[in-house]
Amino acid sequence: MKVLVVGSGGREHALCWAIAASPLCEKLYCAPGNAGVAAVAQCVDIAASDLDGLIAFSQEYNVDFVVVGPEDPLVAGLVDRLDAIGIKSFGPRASAAILEGSKGFMKEFCGRHGIPTAAYRCFTDGASARDYVKSQGGPIVIKADGLAAGKGVTLAATLEQALAAIDDAMVDERFGDAGAKLVIESLLVGEEASFFAFCDGNVALPLMSAQDHKTAFDGDKGPNTGGMGAYAPAPVMTRAMTAMVMERIVDPTVAGMKAEGRPFKGILYAGLMITDDGPQLIEYNVRFGDPECQVLMMLLESDILAAMIAAHDGELDVFDLRWRDQSALCVVMASNGYPGGYAKGSAIGGASALDKDGLIVFHAGTLRDDAGVLRANGGRVLGVTATGPDIAAAQSKAYDAVGRIDWPGGFYRRDIGWRAVARHTKTNRD
Repeated sequence: MKVLVVGSGGREHALCWAIAASPLCEKLYCAPGNAGVAAVAQCVDIAASDLDGLIAFSQEYNVDFVVVGPEDPLVAGLVDRLDAIGIKSFGPRASAAILEGSKGFMKEFCGRHGIPTAAYRCFTDGASARDYVKSQGGPIVIKADGLAAGKGVTLAATLEQALAAIDDAMVDERFGDAGAKLVIESLLVGEEASFFAFCDGNVALPLMSAQDHKTAFDGDKGPNTGGMGAYAPAPVMTRAMTAMVMERIVDPTVAGMKAEGRPFKGILYAGLMITDDGPQLIEYNVRFGDPECQVLMMLLESDILAAMIAAHDGELDVFDLRWRDQSALCVVMASNGYPGGYAKGSAIGGASALDKDGLIVFHAGTLRDDAGVLRANGGRVLGVTATGPDIAAAQSKAYDAVGRIDWPGGFYRRDIGWRAVARHTKTNRD
C-alpha cells in the first residue's frame, strides 16, 4: 500500500515513524515533511495547504491512503476531494472538521446535545465583547473562533488582559479572519487532560490519555503555545474517568454529528478540564495533538495504519488497540522568541546521534542545508521523546538527551511532567 502523510511537524514525524513500521505500508511519502521525516519517508515538496498539488500527486503516484496531519487542510476539505476521486484517507470531511474549525459551532453543538462545557457567549462586535467582559470581570477566557495555530486562546486573569485580548483579535487583527468572531467563556478550574478516540462515523474507540503543557515557560507561565511538552498516560484519567468521558462527551458527540448529517471519521481530540463536577469539554481538535501524538506513538503496540483504515472503513467495532505497559514523555525544544517572533537558520548539533531504543528525537521545524547541517526552520523545532517504566524515568531519560543537544538558539521548559511526578512521589510517600 502506498501511503501519503500530509504535514511537516513533530506530529507528522511521529505518524510517519509509526506508519513506516506497518507491514501494510509498501511506500511512504510525506508532503512536505522535514529533516527528521526524511529518514523514514520520501519527502515531497508540496505544502499541506496546496490541496490541488496534493490531489495531483496522489493521482500521479497511485497513492492508496492519505493521512492528513494538520487541521487546516481538513477544514479546507481535502478529505472531501480525496473521497471524490476514490482515494481513501484518515481524517474528517470539512462538515465534521468544523468541530475544530469553529469554536462557536462546537459550543452550540455541545448545547444541542447536552455535552458539559463552560458557559459562553459569542461576539462579532468588539464593543459588545468589551462590555460583556466588563460585566463579568476576570478571570475569563477569550478565544478566536477560527483556526489560529493553537495561539488564539487567552486565559485572562484580569479585566485588563481580557480587554487587550479582544483588541488583539478584533482591532489589531492578530489572527486575521479567525479572530473576527470571539468565543468568551467562563474559566474552568481543575486539571487538564488530552483525550483521544478513533472514530468511524458510528463507533468511538478510546486511545491512551495524555497531558499537554500549553504555556511557554516553567510553572505554567507565559503565553499559550502549540504545546511545549506532553506525557502519557495521564494519571488523572483513571478507568472510571475514562468511562465518564466516553459516556458524557465522546459518544454523544459521535452520535450527535451523525444525527446532524456530519458523520465524524478520524481522530477526535477532546481537550478536557477535570473538575470537581466531572469532566468538562474545553475544545475539540479533529487531528492528533502535537506533542501528544509523539508520546502516544511511542506507546502504541497496535498497527497504526490498520487502525486508520478501520476508521475509514467503519470497522472499529471489531478493532482492538494494544499499548505498551510503559510511560512516555516529550520535551519540546523551541526557537528563542517563540511563540512570538523568532529567527530561522540556527545550527543544531548532537540531535541525530540520540535516537535509540526508547528514545527518539522527533523533528518539527527543521531542515538540512546543502552541507548536511541540521538547522532550525520553525517555532517548535524538536520533540525529544523517551519511554520508561514510569513518568519519572521517562522524564529523566528525555532531559538527559535534551542536555546533549547543542543548540544555543533554542529553549525548553524544564518541568514537563511535573504533575504526574508529584502525584507519583506523593503516592509512594503515602
